[in-house]
Amino acid sequence: MPHQLDRIDRRILNALQEDGRLQNVELAKRVGLSPSPCLRRVRLLEEAGVIEGYVALLDPAKVGAGLTVFARLWLTGQDEETVNHFIDEVKDMPQVMECHLMAGDCDFLLRIAVADLDAYRRFQIEHLTRIRGVQSVKTEIPMQKIKHTSKIEL
Repeated sequence: MPHQLDRIDRRILNALQEDGRLQNVELAKRVGLSPSPCLRRVRLLEEAGVIEGYVALLDPAKVGAGLTVFARLWLTGQDEETVNHFIDEVKDMPQVMECHLMAGDCDFLLRIAVADLDAYRRFQIEHLTRIRGVQSVKTEIPMQKIKHTSKIEL
């Protein structure tokens, strides 16, 4: 069930999504509160799990992970053991940026960041296809990033 957000909560969340490094005094000014109630609201949003955490967004190319691919995976079965084994294995792979259990054609959709095409091929051969229960992997290579955001409009 979604957390009930009022107008001020939405303003706080929008400001923090735009700049997660905002100091509380500046955040309070932007949302029209004094610092103490603003900090209390942020803490409540954190405790409620609305704010999951704070991160630095990196330029993948500048840190040696300039190629992003999307891999669709099919498993040999959709029983709980096979699915959970796959999930446990993928959670430990730093190249996998996102993993989604899918309804539809494939079982999982992964977003993978690696240095280049050779690095992806090695990752696929040495890691993905060696996971017990993986039947097939189909890789999609994006040609151009059109939009990338982590902001949820409130």
